[in-house]
Amino acid sequence: MSATPARPARGYAPEIIVAAGCLVALISFGPRASAGLFQIPMTLQFNWGRDIFGLALAIQNLLWGLGAPFAGAIADRFGTTRVLCVGAVLYAAGLVVMAYATTPLQLHLGAGVLIGFGLSACSFNLVLAAFGKLLPDQWRPMAFGAGTAAGSFGQFLFPPIGNILIDTLGWQQALVVFAVTLLPILPISIMLATRKTGAAAAAPASLPNQTIRQALGEALRHRSYVLLVLGFFTCGFQLAFITVHMPAYLKDAGLPAWVGGWTLAVIGLANAVGSLSSGWLSTRMPKRHLLAWIYLGRAIAIAAFILLPPSPLTAITFGVVIGLFWLSTVPPTSSLVMLMFGTKYMAMLYGFAFFSHQVGGFLGVWLGGIFYEATGNYQLVWWLSVALGVASALINLPIVERPVDRPAAQPA
Repeated sequence: MSATPARPARGYAPEIIVAAGCLVALISFGPRASAGLFQIPMTLQFNWGRDIFGLALAIQNLLWGLGAPFAGAIADRFGTTRVLCVGAVLYAAGLVVMAYATTPLQLHLGAGVLIGFGLSACSFNLVLAAFGKLLPDQWRPMAFGAGTAAGSFGQFLFPPIGNILIDTLGWQQALVVFAVTLLPILPISIMLATRKTGAAAAAPASLPNQTIRQALGEALRHRSYVLLVLGFFTCGFQLAFITVHMPAYLKDAGLPAWVGGWTLAVIGLANAVGSLSSGWLSTRMPKRHLLAWIYLGRAIAIAAFILLPPSPLTAITFGVVIGLFWLSTVPPTSSLVMLMFGTKYMAMLYGFAFFSHQVGGFLGVWLGGIFYEATGNYQLVWWLSVALGVASALINLPIVERPVDRPAAQPA
């Protein structure tokens, strides 16, 4: 009964909202997590360098992040459902264009521009913002973890399926099948309608008459928010580099293709555990300390992986370990944004933090391709990932976990 005041006007129960959001996160994250499987077949067929494929996925990550604040602002103003529907259509169109691309420009348009903007409007960042608006306080931390874990489970499901589809239908038809799987997002998103919610009005840190410009200016002047955004850069760098280049890295080491697919899959499975655990821990320890331990754990795991001889055992073990830290940064990061500024503009403000994440993703993917073509290996980018992990662990420690200081009333 305590959840009733926080329900949206449509009256969906918290359980239904969480289930719908988790389905959207699962469906949208799967094809994106499988992108690295298509690098070798595409580059071999068209005689492209890995820098060309890497640039397409780098553009995708950058535009995903660039579009996220705008998609979030539109969702804050007009509701989540419309944004998710547009994003799903753009995402599916990008996969189809990618499937039939025969030039680098077409690849960059499909895999880069269309999928990038599609993801900005149709991924877990919008889902988590909807959770923040629609759910009562006691549901939010675990819901953030569940939504992130659902995206991770998509990463577990899709790469092995992608390998099977590539082997049986070819890489082009595999991409078309992935495009079709996105269409159920359209009806599911109706249950995440966020316009006129009681949760946003009740949030103590929200100012009902604050404009988008005022909210953004306030956040960018807030030291703890800036530190949070800077630390999130490393998360994107590490995740995007591993997602795109791990299958090729393992193939170069002489391992069969299934090792790369299953490494990505176990990352997703372990990430489901890590994200749920992170959501639970976010309510029981300082979030800045949790983030610092996550980034440090990643740095140690990556260093151990590149120092050990490559084998199926080390690859799968690394997948499990890094998976526990994979998206576990998201629940404490989104919780800190909501704690600092409330829920009214959460989608936009988390979107700006996510933009930093995706700038890191752009550089991780792009530099992976550039340095591979220049040196013939990925060692420099691996060690850069280690250094960034240590730096982000230190950056998060000075964050102050409390709502932003505001006057009692703000002029209209």
